[in-house]
Amino acid sequence: MLLDWERLPQSMQNDAVQPYYDALSKKKVSLFCKRVFDFIVALVLLIVLLPIFLLLALLIKLDSPGAVMFRQVRVTRYGKEFRIYKFRTMVQNAEKLGTQVTSKNDARVTRIGGFLRKFRLDELPQLINILLGDMSFVGTRPEVPRYVKQYTDEMLATLLLPAGVTSEASIRYKDEDKLLTDAEDADKTYVEQILPQKMQYNLHSLLEFGFANDLKTMINTVTAIFS
Repeated sequence: MLLDWERLPQSMQNDAVQPYYDALSKKKVSLFCKRVFDFIVALVLLIVLLPIFLLLALLIKLDSPGAVMFRQVRVTRYGKEFRIYKFRTMVQNAEKLGTQVTSKNDARVTRIGGFLRKFRLDELPQLINILLGDMSFVGTRPEVPRYVKQYTDEMLATLLLPAGVTSEASIRYKDEDKLLTDAEDADKTYVEQILPQKMQYNLHSLLEFGFANDLKTMINTVTAIFS
């Protein structure tokens, strides 16, 4: 459920966030259904997909040295920091070898990592984050703190709900890495050009929030992955 306005972080108590807060405060039933759905489905999927988790873990270990899981600090609801779980798709210590965004043909991506990314299988461990309540199936993708610090007052509205595994923005920018391929400064291009465009979809989704729309986004995501 939403916190009372007065309990939000001070940075979020601004005029730009208010319209989004008011819209979501009228969707209490949908917000409740969203959390119940997230918890039950995430738990069932974790149990059902356990054999696949083990197989992917084995392939990752055989493909390159390093941990199976990639954990990174991201930001979710109300600006809370958490550690996201993903299957490792890059070489060990990849963050020290380049930017925090990935471009097409990024040399840091491993062979099995490319396959996992193509079908978004690297996102499967985020079912754990969903169970813990740090994420939802549908919502704004969680950014690293350094990017969140550059949010405008309006962008902070996306922190009213838990971060998501997928969203309308994720679908439309599923080939984001291609947009960064020729960028001289990938981080700068992402923050100044791509992030603001994605945020327009994320903010619109807040105003149109509904449990039925979440289900539609999940279906559209599956379709986009195999298209």
